[in-house]
Amino acid sequence: MSNKRYCIYGAGSLGTVLGAYITQRGAKIDLINRNKSHVDTLVRKGARVKGTVNMTVPVVAFTPEEMEGKYDIILLLTKQLSNKEVVSFLKEHLCEDGVIVTLQNGLPEPGIAEIVGSDHTMGCVVEWGATLTSPGECLLTSDAGSLSFHMGKLAGVSDEKFKEVKDLLELMCPVHEEKNLIGARWSKLLINATFSGLGTVMGGVFGDVTEGKYSRRVALACMKECIDVGRSAGVKFAPVQGKNITALFYYKNPVKRKFAELLLPVAMKKHRDIEPSMLQDLKNVKPCEVDAINGVVCEWGRKMNVPTPINDRIVDIIKKEQSGDLKLEANNIELFKDLVI
Repeated sequence: MSNKRYCIYGAGSLGTVLGAYITQRGAKIDLINRNKSHVDTLVRKGARVKGTVNMTVPVVAFTPEEMEGKYDIILLLTKQLSNKEVVSFLKEHLCEDGVIVTLQNGLPEPGIAEIVGSDHTMGCVVEWGATLTSPGECLLTSDAGSLSFHMGKLAGVSDEKFKEVKDLLELMCPVHEEKNLIGARWSKLLINATFSGLGTVMGGVFGDVTEGKYSRRVALACMKECIDVGRSAGVKFAPVQGKNITALFYYKNPVKRKFAELLLPVAMKKHRDIEPSMLQDLKNVKPCEVDAINGVVCEWGRKMNVPTPINDRIVDIIKKEQSGDLKLEANNIELFKDLVI
């Protein structure tokens, strides 16, 4: 790795934690972020990670304007809202055999491949969460023993390049090779649409969704809707941390739904303190990427002629929260009463 150049573009909450781990364990990686205050603090004080771990790591950080030269691996962690412009910019900083590895939410790989080519595109599903609490400081909100990545590649990426990326990411936590990248993406989309979507609706963390009797019921209806849409599109959902989530949480009768309701808080226990990135954006008065998460489910539902009333409602509520027409509060879960009994 010593002769290679790596960077994390969009080193916010997840990227700062990832960069701290990679740097602490001996590899060189640049952390790049538009937030100058965050970058300045990283340069002066290092990356501070608290929560389920506690460490401060000196890192190399700068803004996009200060980028020079080309990179062998670019780990992409920006929001998808500006992917066309961001990826076009990064293309000029990519080595001839380099790859952009998207760790974003939703289904970003096809759009990235249109710009840089499938032979320069990889996808990675992040199975943990973090919050940027102040410039240079992050809170790791997932149990330290439950961290993992699920990664796959598009056609044309060599096995050698895949291994290089895998070795880099494994400086933080296990990386599972995902032959079924689309299935892994849809499984993560299902989790994000449900827990990030409803967590943002309620102005809370994942645990607020799983630990309320009615919110659990809405969550399961959302999961079922996502599964119905994905299956109609021919998707085979990949396991999440070894668990077949469609088998565990899909229901067709009241007995299975009751079982799934009881199981939900147990299954999400190690991730209960994750604060949705969409909620973090709303609190910071930034536009959130609901259209790239729940909106994708709605879009595919329309394509496949599968109704998506729960995800439609989540998109509507979050956009009203973003515009200031609704407060960020737990009682917003009551806005599903006409859809979920």
